[in-house]
Formats: sequence, C-alpha cells, structure tokens
Amino acid sequence: MGRYRTIVADPPWPQLHGGGRSRSMKGEWAAGPGYVSDIPYSPLTVDEIKCVPVDELAEANAHLYLWTTNQFLESAYAVARAWGFRPSILLTWCKTPRGIGFGGAFTISTEFVLFCRRGSLRPLRRLDSTWWQWPRGAHSAKPEAFIDLVEQVSPPPYVELFARRHRLGWDVHGFESANTAQWGAG
Repeated sequence: MGRYRTIVADPPWPQLHGGGRSRSMKGEWAAGPGYVSDIPYSPLTVDEIKCVPVDELAEANAHLYLWTTNQFLESAYAVARAWGFRPSILLTWCKTPRGIGFGGAFTISTEFVLFCRRGSLRPLRRLDSTWWQWPRGAHSAKPEAFIDLVEQVSPPPYVELFARRHRLGWDVHGFESANTAQWGAG
C-alpha cells in the first residue's frame, strides 16, 4: 500500500449486550467477552484498533473518516488520536427506526462518522450539513452515498480500511474484501 490523503475506516468494534453475549458490528452473535466465532474474523478490542498502522498509511496532510456507534463514540476520538489525526467534526447518519432495536431508554437509530484531519489538507468543497438520512441496506453495510460524499469533500488517493467490497478508484484493505490483509487477533 502507498500513502493516502483520504482514509475511510469502519473498524469491527466489539459489541457487548445483556446476558454476557457479544455481537460484532457485522451482525453475528456468540458467547464470550467480545469475540465472535462463526465469522472469518473477530471483532477487535479498542486497543487492537488503536494499533492498526493507519499513521503509516496516511500522508502528512490527510483526512480520516472513522465510523463508530454511540457505544464507542468516546473511544473513536482516542483511536483517531492514536492514528495521528485530530478529530474535527462529528457526522451523523440518521436511520429510520426498524422496531424497538437496541438501546435502553431510547432506540438507537443513528451511526456516526468522526471526520478528522492530519496536517493542513484543504477540503475540495464545503457541504451544508453534518447529518444525512441515507437509505439503510444490510446490517452494518454503509450507504453508497457516504462514499460519494467523501469523494466530494476529500482528495485522492483513497483507501477504505475494514472494507466490505471494492470501489473503482479506491484501494481497499479489509476483512470482507478479497485479497486483502487482516489486522488484529485471530
């Protein structure tokens, strides 16, 4: 891999829910403290995510788009800093609720992208919002419109980490993309 000016990352954050069961962000369940056994990879701990060598992939002036959920919002700021980026603004994907879902007093119907900067890379353009109502797809699949947004704001070269599929003009590195290396435990 080379150096990138724009990095998108959707790490496999561990998800703990009631009863000691663990759920990966990719949608599978298993017993145990944060790991899933029936998928080709394990969710990573926050410390393992911090150790992914993103700082080595990024140019001195770069943008990072780091996906996270409410449960790991504070950790996402720490991960961005560990990767050599300065958190800048929180973007929100507002989802139409699908029943009760997860959560306590409130049903969780949002996901977040922490936009971060390294150095002084200027955006290609400015957008007039920090929230979007993109359509939902399969569990944990990110909307295609998000990558379109990234390409409007941030310059190439592009890489998507923990990618689920390939996209023209992007390099990918991830658990669900063919012929890519893997990070973390397992």
